[in-house]
Amino acid sequence: MPAMTSDDLLDPLLQPGLKGFPHGHRPLRRSDVGQLGWNVLAGDLPLPVAVIKREALEHNLAWMQRRAQRWGIGLAPHGKTTMSPQLFARQLDAGAWGITFATVTQLVVGVAAGVRNTLVANQVLADADLACIQELLREHAGLRVVFLVDSLAQLALVDAWWVRHPGSVAFEVMLEVGFSGGRSGCRTAAEGEALAAALHASPAVHLVGIESYEGLQATGDTARDEPFVRDLMDRVEALARHCDSAGLFDADEVLVSAGGSAIFDLVAGRLAPPLGKPVRGLLRSGCYVTHDHGFYRRMVHTVEARLGCACDETLRPALEVWAAVQSRPEPGLAILAVGKRDLSFDLAMPVPVARAALGERQASPVPAGWRIDQLNDQHAYLRWDAADEGDAPAVGDRVGLGISHPCTTFDKWPWMPVVEPDYRVSDAVTTHF
Repeated sequence: MPAMTSDDLLDPLLQPGLKGFPHGHRPLRRSDVGQLGWNVLAGDLPLPVAVIKREALEHNLAWMQRRAQRWGIGLAPHGKTTMSPQLFARQLDAGAWGITFATVTQLVVGVAAGVRNTLVANQVLADADLACIQELLREHAGLRVVFLVDSLAQLALVDAWWVRHPGSVAFEVMLEVGFSGGRSGCRTAAEGEALAAALHASPAVHLVGIESYEGLQATGDTARDEPFVRDLMDRVEALARHCDSAGLFDADEVLVSAGGSAIFDLVAGRLAPPLGKPVRGLLRSGCYVTHDHGFYRRMVHTVEARLGCACDETLRPALEVWAAVQSRPEPGLAILAVGKRDLSFDLAMPVPVARAALGERQASPVPAGWRIDQLNDQHAYLRWDAADEGDAPAVGDRVGLGISHPCTTFDKWPWMPVVEPDYRVSDAVTTHF
């Protein structure tokens, strides 16, 4: 495979043509962005532009790391949220054990960026992906790649590939536990036990742990979420105990992993079951890194209530998308020059959170009644009570939008400036989707 260099990923060249990059500016390295004195509210960057607020970002990194330490587990945050080498580095520097990926293509980016402990939280079975993992393991000393297996059919494909490629090392795998009506994963204890025995017997793989994912069933209702997670993690622990007592684990340390970004506290305390071998629990939450103003803000509010967090201890929204008011076609309506190509809309509409009139260098909160109720590809419909025109925006004003679900905003931006509280650009990150 073509080798990506660290410059390609950690310090790439930015140039005109990228959304949010100044028109006609000379190309420059990402690491030089913070030295230029750009300010979003001074008009130095063309709108729309997605920004990451540095103080909130750093708070979130530290907050989640402290939580994991209190639970006695490690973090392997999901890299698919940002696919940003710079943010991977920040997460690892904050103390994360490694980074999780959804695909082998994402894994390649992470490894090139310097990640050495990796999970692929998905079933790997294609010849090209298996070959790629072997090549990565040969090329990078100290690299660890663990992926998921949930069926004998998948194991048969891995076994067949391994037989056709003598000299390959055994793949490290975790057995995935699922639930009826869910996504992947073994549905019954008998199915899991049979697969664990087959994994242990196969020369192509080493069974190193048990994995599950609870996030798709999260509702934010503790009375519903707690019993669901308890049942799922009881099954995870029972299978781990069975594999331990039967001698099916092929590693000195057993990995147990779960955890999305919505009800992570409910699984965190179940990731280190007492076994005969040491256990490393790994929480895979990813959206905490920037949090949001919508879905995850609502879900984590319930997490905070269960944890008893003080208000200043919570995760903070760090991601905003700023856009200009381009039209005021009728009372109670402004059209913003930003849309589905620029921000998330899969879980909820964007949330107006800040405003700055044309020429102003300071952002202020928006009136409580402002809302986005419709998006086109490049336009957002900002509405308010038509009788309250006194606080209405004017053409040329800027509006900052919070988002719901950071994953589907990150994938729309090849780069994002990192900003200080006054929206001065102090750094930048890039993404690789």
